[in-house]
Amino acid sequence: MVSVTHTPVNDLDYSAAEYGHVDGVPSPYTLSIPDGPLTDEQAMRLALDAARCGIRGANPLVGAVITGTDGRVLHVGWHRGAGTPHAEADALAQARAAGTDLRGASMYVSLEPCNHTGRTGPCSHAIVAAGVRRVRYAYPDTTSAAGGAAHLRSNGVDAQLMEGFSADSYLLNERWFIAAAERRPFITAKSASTLDGFIAAADGTSKWITGPAARIDGHLVRHRADAVMIGTRTALTDDPSLDARRSDGSRFTKQPLRVVMGRREIPESYRIRGLAAEGPYDPDRFLQVFTHDPSELLSTLYDRGVRHLMIEGGPGMVGLFAGEDLVDEMIWYRAPLLLGHGKSAVYRLSTGTLANAPRLHLDDLGMFPAVRVLGADTATHLVPVPRGDYQNPGARRVLERCTECYAPEPREDG
Repeated sequence: MVSVTHTPVNDLDYSAAEYGHVDGVPSPYTLSIPDGPLTDEQAMRLALDAARCGIRGANPLVGAVITGTDGRVLHVGWHRGAGTPHAEADALAQARAAGTDLRGASMYVSLEPCNHTGRTGPCSHAIVAAGVRRVRYAYPDTTSAAGGAAHLRSNGVDAQLMEGFSADSYLLNERWFIAAAERRPFITAKSASTLDGFIAAADGTSKWITGPAARIDGHLVRHRADAVMIGTRTALTDDPSLDARRSDGSRFTKQPLRVVMGRREIPESYRIRGLAAEGPYDPDRFLQVFTHDPSELLSTLYDRGVRHLMIEGGPGMVGLFAGEDLVDEMIWYRAPLLLGHGKSAVYRLSTGTLANAPRLHLDDLGMFPAVRVLGADTATHLVPVPRGDYQNPGARRVLERCTECYAPEPREDG
């Protein structure tokens, strides 16, 4: 066996090694690669393993493996976040850097190579240009980027679907497929609570429930999102800046769009607007959407180019989006505290019966476990249980809207 070690090298590399780390020096993840010739099945399994080295967000998790004519692995790539090379382009870039001759080589990809130009160029064109003559993919692309296999075949590349791996590939990215089909951002919800599920004590005190390590980790999630959203109540009560900062307190170069959802206008003096003396000084990165309707908010953000939204908007906002099955990923920080009474971490969620309760399961993407220890706290990474399968793609399961139930204080028009 040989190993590949990856360490993030720049501000745009949202790999899981950076995302899960809080000390400023990313812990490299090692992907084990067989040193002998691989069968098609072994190579595709390695591509799926590589895909899990990535991180959820604006783009799907994808892995790519290039083998030579003898079946031995030449290069392995995976996608590390929006704006960074796709998995195929990553593997091809490694080949160029190493001077590897790819004429006659085979490529195994966990998702059909794209055929469109977005933040990066079409992978199908790059594969043809590199001289790869055989491509196997695990799942056909059903989005606007589809058509890569057809382009490969029209240019003499033997491109075929390996349907035996379609189920695994689909389940890896089901929530991304659902979001893409609905033309809305992929949504990450974040919550930080005590062990018994409170985000504030009965007297309203909440700073700080979780410790510095958990808060730094939360800033890394903000850093990889296109936009971070809160409700008007949180904006007016807490006056957060909502920018993304490093462990030393300095701001990342890339900042998310700061979004407020609600009908009460946020005064210019609030830090989130980016105009206050202590604010982030970028008012162009602020947007208020005057609505209580998640669909209207998401449509507005999508039209603005937001493909990954992080919800930090308090328990009412988390409950609202969870009830409409709009939470594609959950990151829950828990502190070793017990309050007994206080503000619940989730309300405005009406299930009625246990059978209706939104269910999630642990999501242990390759570079870090689903449950991590961050100082005295824990961070749990979750995704909704599957809604379908590759033959019958999943759809959202919406609960009855609950606007008043279980609210810790009277709802205002915000």
